[in-house]
Amino acid sequence: MTSLSTTSPLDLSAVELADAFGKCRLSPLDLFEELVRRIDVVEPRIRSLYAYDPEGARHAATLASERWARGEALGPLDGMPVTIKELIATKGVPVPLGSAATPLVPAERDAPAAERLREAGAVIFAKTTCPDIGMLSSGLSSFHPVTRNPWNLDCNPGGSSSGAAAAAAAGLGPLHVGTDIGGSIRLPAGWCGIVGFKPSNGRVPIDPYYLGRCAGPMTRTVADAALTMGVLALPDARDATSLAPEAVDWMDLDIDLGGLRIGLMLDAGVGLAVEDEILVAVEAAARLLERHGATIVPVPGILDRALLDGMDDFWRCRAWVDLEKLPPEARARMLPYVLAWAGKGAGISGLRALEGFNGTYEMRRRTAALFGTVDAVLSPVAPVISFSAEMASPIDDPERPFEHIAFTLPWNMGEQPAISINCAWSSSAMPIGLQIVGPRHGDRFTLALAAAYEGLRGPDRIRPAWTTLD
Repeated sequence: MTSLSTTSPLDLSAVELADAFGKCRLSPLDLFEELVRRIDVVEPRIRSLYAYDPEGARHAATLASERWARGEALGPLDGMPVTIKELIATKGVPVPLGSAATPLVPAERDAPAAERLREAGAVIFAKTTCPDIGMLSSGLSSFHPVTRNPWNLDCNPGGSSSGAAAAAAAGLGPLHVGTDIGGSIRLPAGWCGIVGFKPSNGRVPIDPYYLGRCAGPMTRTVADAALTMGVLALPDARDATSLAPEAVDWMDLDIDLGGLRIGLMLDAGVGLAVEDEILVAVEAAARLLERHGATIVPVPGILDRALLDGMDDFWRCRAWVDLEKLPPEARARMLPYVLAWAGKGAGISGLRALEGFNGTYEMRRRTAALFGTVDAVLSPVAPVISFSAEMASPIDDPERPFEHIAFTLPWNMGEQPAISINCAWSSSAMPIGLQIVGPRHGDRFTLALAAAYEGLRGPDRIRPAWTTLD
């Protein structure tokens, strides 16, 4: 499949769109009407959206257009179409958590990410789908239809930010916001060929907050992710784990690769074996940075079997704490895979669950130690190129649910920023994600390193050809 020429304003980046708005070459309302046309064609096939509100969004786009025309725009995101992952509350919209078991109660208030975007004038035109309780790297859900990968509709987009990744890859707007506790931004970003940024824990305020959970942008370019961070990273007192506000020039993406010592991690230490095409692609990306001044050194994986299985124990127990409160008839409406996985939490002792939780501190220790020797880490995002849209995970086994997250999970527990960016296309014409990890709190550095790689890599495919409007 070849690259597409830019024939629609929807193929422009958010940075380019903001420039067009400012020069009155395009209005947010005109852009939104084009987006509606694409949604009408694309969405029935990928099923990425929830609570789509074209009329509300049209009204917001009209107001933004008037502000740009008066020279009174609220900022570069004023009038920009944006989606929010279903797990992130938006006022008046139920948060089903991807599950048919969840009571549908309208949210009383926007969560921090949604509130900051609205304050910036962004047009939240829809939520995006996720799997049951956000605990699958899959587009399967008992509440939402199956979400599909736009590059191959038989393939899975990954998850749990499944709808956000699919919508971004299909060109349904330039900006999308997902959440990530073990890879839920980066995994679907890698499988859908987009940019997905998990910031340092606490950089983007989030509510509810808990161990490892982050919110971040999912876009087609690194600059668009940086642009979005300028809004998402604004403070919100509801997140007691958030970092102190910091003045960051998010659009300063210049970096000198000379002198950087970058670790190359091709073996996660546990989990599925990495497919050969992925190894070749990631190593090629490392050598590209090496040719431009970076020093590449091999580094070992962070995880081992005990740490990964301990995380599984802890998460099963945590999920069951919530699910056991539901009536049995409600739980029966969940995906059988998720119910089978979480249900085993009832039989895990408190001592074993605590041992699994304590493993998060060992991950933190190991990631910190690694960053005492390198400035950044490169790795695959996932060990497999693709898997069926009807599968709950690459091996579809609730007894081995996390064999595919060994490259992504450590950085949630260690709190390092990590980004997925496409680095190659497989022989099956599917994207291959490269993960770039920076030091804890080094968010702008991580984006800058990704931008440097993106520039060296060159332009990528904009979106699948079938999404083109006649």
